[in-house]
Amino acid sequence: MSTKSSLSWRGLVDRSTARLVVAGIERADVEARWIVEQATGLDAAELLASANEPATGRGVVRVDELVDRRAAGEPLQYVLGSWSFGHFDLLVDRRVLIPRPETEVVAEVAVEAVVDLGARRGAPEPWSAGRTEFAVADLGTGTGALALALAAALPDAEVWATDVSPDALAVARANLAGSGLPATRIRLAEGSWFDALPSGLRGTLRLVVSNPPYIAEHEVAALPDSVVGWEPRPALVSGPTGLEAIEAIVGAAPEWLEPSGVLVCELAPHQSGEVCDLARAAGFGSVEVRRDLTGRDRMIVARRTG
Repeated sequence: MSTKSSLSWRGLVDRSTARLVVAGIERADVEARWIVEQATGLDAAELLASANEPATGRGVVRVDELVDRRAAGEPLQYVLGSWSFGHFDLLVDRRVLIPRPETEVVAEVAVEAVVDLGARRGAPEPWSAGRTEFAVADLGTGTGALALALAAALPDAEVWATDVSPDALAVARANLAGSGLPATRIRLAEGSWFDALPSGLRGTLRLVVSNPPYIAEHEVAALPDSVVGWEPRPALVSGPTGLEAIEAIVGAAPEWLEPSGVLVCELAPHQSGEVCDLARAAGFGSVEVRRDLTGRDRMIVARRTG
C-alpha cells in the first residue's frame, strides 16, 4: 500500500509547474498536468476530482523523475512515453522520430490520393477476415504512424511498413499490437526503402508514402537541441544535400507502382522545386506540391499516368 505525501495532487501539479517554469519550458502548467496524469494513471477528470486529496508517495517520486527529465530538455513526448497521431495513441521513445502534425497531413493526403483512384474509404470491418484488394507501402515507418493511418482509413488495403532500423520496427510492432483491427493488414519488413519489399510487389503498389530523412548535414547545427540532441539522427539527416533519401525513393517508385499509382513524399519546404524536378525526371506524369497546416510546402504528390 502506497504511503501518502504531505502534498495534495494539486500541490504536486503546482510544484511541477514551478520547476518547469524555472527550466524555461513553455506551457509549463499544461505539461505539468500531463506529466502527473501519465505518472499516476489518473485522467484529467480524475485528477480534478481528487485535486485536494493527498498524493501518494509513489506518485510523487514518479512525477519528480519525469519532471527532472523534462527540465533537462528531453522532449515531452519521450518523457510521457506516448503521443497521439490521428486516432492512435502511439508508443514513442528515442528509437523513433516523434510524430508531428505535418505528417498527419501527409497521411490524409495519401488516403485521399488512393480514394481518388477508386478505393473505398471507411472503418475496417471485423467480418472481412483481413481480405485485401490492393497493396500500399509506407517506407521508413518509424512508429508505424503512417501505416496505421492508412490501414484505418482504407479497409481494402494491405499495408507494407518498412524500416532499415530494427529498433524502429520493434516500436512499430508494439504499436501495431495495441491498435486493434487495422493492424491485422499491416506487414512489417526490415530493409532500406524498396529493398525491404518482396519482389512480387514490384509494379503492383497503388500508393507509396514516406516521411524520409530530409535534413542536410550542414543544416544540423541550426536545429534545436530538443530535436538533434534526442531524436535518432539517421531518421533526421539524409546526407550532404538532404535529398539523398528522397532521390532514392522518387527514382525507384515508378517501377514499384501500378500504372496509375501515386507517390506521396514528405519534404522540407525549400526542397519542393528540386523534388518536383526529380519526380518528373523519374517519369511521373503529374506532380504537385501540397502544403501543411502552416501553409508551407510539405509534400509532393506524384502520379503515374499509365
